[in-house]
Formats: sequence, C-alpha cells, structure tokens
Amino acid sequence: MIRPSRTAYRSALVLGPVLLLLTGCKKKGEAEGEGEAKAVVTAKTAVASVEPFTHTISAIGSVVARPGRYAALSAPSPTRIARVHVAGGQRVAAGAPLVEFERTSFNAEASGAQSRLTAAQRGYERAVRLADEGIVPRKDVEQAAAELGAARAAAVVAQRAQQLSVLRSPLSGVVTRMSAVLGASVDAGQVLVEVADPSAFDVVLMLGPTEAGAVRPGAPVTISAGEKVGGEPLGVGTVASIGAAVDTASRSVAIRVAVKTPRRALRLGESVYGEIAAETQATAVVIPVEALVPEGTGYKVFVVDKTGTAHEHEVSIGGRTPTKVEITEGLSGGETVVTQGAFGVEDSAKVTAPMPAKP
Repeated sequence: MIRPSRTAYRSALVLGPVLLLLTGCKKKGEAEGEGEAKAVVTAKTAVASVEPFTHTISAIGSVVARPGRYAALSAPSPTRIARVHVAGGQRVAAGAPLVEFERTSFNAEASGAQSRLTAAQRGYERAVRLADEGIVPRKDVEQAAAELGAARAAAVVAQRAQQLSVLRSPLSGVVTRMSAVLGASVDAGQVLVEVADPSAFDVVLMLGPTEAGAVRPGAPVTISAGEKVGGEPLGVGTVASIGAAVDTASRSVAIRVAVKTPRRALRLGESVYGEIAAETQATAVVIPVEALVPEGTGYKVFVVDKTGTAHEHEVSIGGRTPTKVEITEGLSGGETVVTQGAFGVEDSAKVTAPMPAKP
C-alpha cells in the first residue's frame, strides 16, 4: 500500500477550505442571480375575454342644416333697406316679415309692367282682327303674340319682385344670420337673412373613400363635441346617406348622420367628432387598452402564469376603442394580462396585486 506523502497532506489541508469557499460563493451568486431574475413588481391585471367587438371608424365633421329646412334670403333687385324686423338668434314663424325694402321702385316697376301687358294684349287683339279682315299678314299676328308673351312674363317678374319687397320667412325656425343694416344699399342675390329649423340639424362627417366604403346606411354613430375623443357627448345618430362623389378640395366623402334626440341643442356649424360602427366581430379576444406596451413597430403584453410570473408575448391588434383593444394574434382568450403598471414589468418578473387603499 502506497501512503501519501506529507506534502500531499499539506496541499489537501490548504486547498480544501479554498474549494469550499469558492463553492459557497458560487451558490450564493447563483441565488442572488435568481433573485434578480424574479424581481417583484406591483401591477394590476385583467383577463383577456372573448366577446363581440365592434369595429369603429372615427371622423371629424360639423353640424349642418337638413335640406328643405334651411333658407338663405336676398333682395330681388338692387334696392335699399327700409326696415329690419328681426335679429339674429330670434325664433320666427313661417310667413313672418324679416326685412323690408323701399317699395317705390318695386311698385313703379310692377305698374309699368302691367301697363305694357295691357298694351300688348290690345295690340295682339288688333293684329288678329286685321289679319282676319285680310288687311295685315299673319306674321303680324305672330309678332304680336310674341310681344304679348314677353309682356306677361315681365309682369309676373315685376309682381313677384313687388311681393319680395318684404322678405318673409319660408319656414318656422331660428334666424341664424342677419346682415341687413337699416338704410344700407344692397344688391340682387346678396344674402341678408338665413333661417334654419333647429330641430332638423344633421351632422356631416368626412371620410376617405376607402373608409367610406366600409360604412353602411343605418349604422349607429356616437357623436361628441369637438375634434377628438373625450369631448362632450351629444348623443347617438344613424347614417342617413353616404356621398356618391369625392370632394375635390378635401378628397373625402360626406357621410350625413341624423341625430333625432341629441342631449342638447346642436349649433349650426359647430365641430363634432363621430365614431361610426362599421362591423361587429362575434368572437374577438379583447383586453384593456392599457395592457398594450409598444415594442418597435408593434406591441407586446405581459401574461401572468399561475405562479404569478409575467411572460412577454408579442401581439397583433385589430380594432380599438378608448378603453378596449382587439387582439388578432398572440392571445387566445382567458389569459391574465398586466394592465396598469405594464410599462414597469420585465420578462419573468413576479407580479403582485397592489395593496387596497386605506379608508
């Protein structure tokens, strides 16, 4: 039997404790590494549900008057304003006087037109009598008939202008614009008064041609005030019509929305924000929108397993609302995902629920 030398005993005595020390440090380091890999994060969670999800199309528009329930009135010919009966914002009944012009010129024109009509009628009767007697040719009768027709048309125009010397409201509504000034001269066609029925206001939303193609008549539309999400709720309407042409200026299509019972009176010309329900996915995977974490050009979520450990999952999204988002790839439903606090979570972190607030 070979016995170890004294030198070997001494080496063993020296190296043994060193190896034990190194082994202990390694185990301690591994334990610390495991602790760092499983950092504890406080965050809220929610379960990815499978439910119907309605895809919406957002658009900006404005309040407009419904066709046939709006009137823009002007002077029939150059004249001067003699009286103003109403002011802007005033409610008027159908037939109520709005603006009165100086009548002297209108009365004179109507009287002259009537005199010319009487003379033309007599001339025609005379031409017919003389033609029947063979004194004048039949072409004189035709000429007299043409002059009579022109005189009748002029008399009608003059009589209508005389009637329009007082502008009257063609409908019951509210004066939305009044630019007539007492004593001012006005031209023919110059709009002086606008009247609209406030119970017949619509909303017109503008969409691109592709988006407009996904909209159907009768689709529900949620309307709010302003030009972005979060404005004052105005109610729910329905798509009444979809424009058949693209506006040359905005390159968009007009979507007219009828709002029958708005929460408050709509104001002509005010800006509105609409969300049109395009289609509904019967079985969509839906999660709260705050669970999404941007990742490059896409998104990710953190799924919490039964042990409370969060795992990173890349997802693809479909439609979204201010509170929910549809997941088309990456989740199948039923998973627990981190919501509030997701931006502070790392892969393999331990997730705990926040402590309830003290009363």
